[in-house]
Amino acid sequence: MTTTQISGVTVATQANVYFDGKCVSHSLTLADGTKQSVGVVLPAELTFKTGAAEIMECVAGGCEYRLAGSTEWKRSGPGERFSVPANSSFDIRVSEAYHYICHFG
Repeated sequence: MTTTQISGVTVATQANVYFDGKCVSHSLTLADGTKQSVGVVLPAELTFKTGAAEIMECVAGGCEYRLAGSTEWKRSGPGERFSVPANSSFDIRVSEAYHYICHFG
């Protein structure tokens, strides 16, 4: 099931802009202190590094991703998620805007 709304959050109004604007997100803090971000990756092939573990949830669009140490590209579409370990990285290929929620921790 695709998340369509997140209630009871504090939103950072300044956007996080990465890769010359190819990825833009806003940081969220839920009532229980949990951190997330909501954003979009525009068509590109990028490499993201992680500090905390992440779960990437596709809200709309889609992507292909490859976790660090793997040679296999996998697809993620609306309602699907993939997990990235802490202190790692992943490659992402986007041919149409990929709208996501990133769950940290």
